[in-house]
Amino acid sequence: MTQRLANKIALVTAAGQGIGRAICEAFAAEGARVIATDLDAGKLAGLPCVRREQLDVRSTAAVEALAQEVMKAFGPPDILVNCAGFVHHGTVLDCSEQDWDFSFDLNVKSMHRTLRAFLPGMVERQRGSIVNISSAVSSIRAVPNRYVYGATKAAIIGLTKAVAADFIRHGIRANAICPGTIETPSLEGRVEGLAKATGKPIEKVRQDFINRQPIGRLGTAAEVAALALFLASDEASYITGQTHLVDGGMAL
Repeated sequence: MTQRLANKIALVTAAGQGIGRAICEAFAAEGARVIATDLDAGKLAGLPCVRREQLDVRSTAAVEALAQEVMKAFGPPDILVNCAGFVHHGTVLDCSEQDWDFSFDLNVKSMHRTLRAFLPGMVERQRGSIVNISSAVSSIRAVPNRYVYGATKAAIIGLTKAVAADFIRHGIRANAICPGTIETPSLEGRVEGLAKATGKPIEKVRQDFINRQPIGRLGTAAEVAALALFLASDEASYITGQTHLVDGGMAL
């Protein structure tokens, strides 16, 4: 480890498991002072961080209150990582207005909330790196039965590019990471749910996820975290407004 993020303050949402947790661990190993948040604070146990906070990113009041506390205790974060998200299964015919609203609120508007809360301090200090977790399933490509999910992840790419363009002269960089299928507790839950819903064996459902990765395996959360670490670091100081695939060839 080379302390690439030494003394930088990094705030990460949905840090309790999967990609968010791996990012926290990678950042802390490189010297960052991590503020880890999750809807379920119990999942944050054991993370190497300076602060663990329960946070509902669907609550504007909660996000704004946390921002005030963080600013008072640490100042503006150097790094903001938005990981919160939900995968809705189905086509347009399976997507109710409630499904649409929930998916956009959690996947997209949550990022709007954190940006509104933390970006002013970053702009005032004239530096900061924002990393938003999007997906290969977005404006990059489509897969069956990911109608509203793909729409939300495409919106994240647009949101990220807009922030990058608006604040490029204020020392702010914003990039989107677009994972393929990553082995996480969330994926395991979806595999089990699909197996029950379709009557297929769990092993067959899981293999279907693997088969759509040209590389022949699922990705790991650590592989996504390695990319997030690079984008957060000063090594990526000339990179902003871009989508970065870590997808095992899924978008080929």
